[in-house]
Amino acid sequence: MGERDRLRDYRGKRDFGRTREPEGSADTSGAQPRFVVQIHDARTLHFDFRLQVEDVLKSWSVPKGPSGDPQDKRLAMPTEDHPLEYEEFEGVIPKGEYGGGTVIVWDNGTYEPMSHDREGRPVDFGESIERGHATFRLSGSKLHGEYALTRFRDGLDGEREAWLLVKAGKGRAHGHRTPDPHRARSVRTGRTLGQVAADGDEG
Repeated sequence: MGERDRLRDYRGKRDFGRTREPEGSADTSGAQPRFVVQIHDARTLHFDFRLQVEDVLKSWSVPKGPSGDPQDKRLAMPTEDHPLEYEEFEGVIPKGEYGGGTVIVWDNGTYEPMSHDREGRPVDFGESIERGHATFRLSGSKLHGEYALTRFRDGLDGEREAWLLVKAGKGRAHGHRTPDPHRARSVRTGRTLGQVAADGDEG
């Protein structure tokens, strides 16, 4: 499936004459896949967790944000695929537009796919997501180490599809804990949500 088809839902929800969110035009280089975590103060305040899979960012809304504590099981609700350029998007989505509100880039970096089958053989990462369980190692400015996304509700019974985002490992983590989103700062500009909103910056 081509990049344009993958982004059909994304583009159909947005008026690019009003929002400065990227339409999507990047090609796929052979570089290591990227990830981004954005804090999004929209109708509800939440974190958006996005992993590059081929030519799009597979995306989940994580209400409480990712945690470095293996005991924290964080609900992750899938959303539409986003263009690769969305990794750099920070600003204010106009009121009345889909997802209207303020966005900051809380963390970004690269990740290493780690999904394997029961025999220990590597599995294509996109395929592992389709199957409902994917493991990966993050190398970001704030998030590091192995994480897993596991689907626990497939949406076939009329309920929304839902996943869990969990840090791999045992015991309590000594690293990152989810920040207060109102005090968290952008890894790109050092700004808080409030500062971006006050600037009225739309990207």
